[in-house]
Amino acid sequence: MFTQMASLLVDVVAGFFVYTLLARFHFQWLRVPFRNPIGEFIVAVTNWMVVPARRVIPSLAGFDLASLLLAFAIQGAAIWALAALAGVQPEPVRLSALAAVTLLRYSLHILVFAIIVQVVLSWVNPYNEMAGIFNAVTRPFLAPIRRFLPVMGGLDLSPLVLLVVLQLLFIPLDHLQAAAREIPF
Repeated sequence: MFTQMASLLVDVVAGFFVYTLLARFHFQWLRVPFRNPIGEFIVAVTNWMVVPARRVIPSLAGFDLASLLLAFAIQGAAIWALAALAGVQPEPVRLSALAAVTLLRYSLHILVFAIIVQVVLSWVNPYNEMAGIFNAVTRPFLAPIRRFLPVMGGLDLSPLVLLVVLQLLFIPLDHLQAAAREIPF
């Protein structure tokens, strides 16, 4: 019972910080403005670790490596803690591979979430201040699809196509993650 409770706490706390750090990384990469409620929340939650890390880890070609590496480190520590709670000692290479695959999955989760919220806001209230944030996150991924799939009868099917593509990407990632977990550490 204690192991289950500890595992849940590790998953929740690590997941929260990994998702917010990844969101910060993607906001900066996609040039989403931080002057909005979501951006301000992300900065407030992550600034205490990102600002000191930036003194050591510089940005590279517009990518916020400090946020990305912190997310990787927290995810790796969470996997190690979960393995330790299970009584297993993971190898560093496998632990790193599993952390990298998990970060990629989480990044895709963020994109799926942004697409769904963008679609719902476009139906309910397209002029909401939050709509611009989600449009900025999804625009680079929807633009290539929109070149080949124009709006038909006032209906934009590009988010649906992108969701199908993302679901197809989850299949090999699920297999990679399952394979990494099955290998004894």
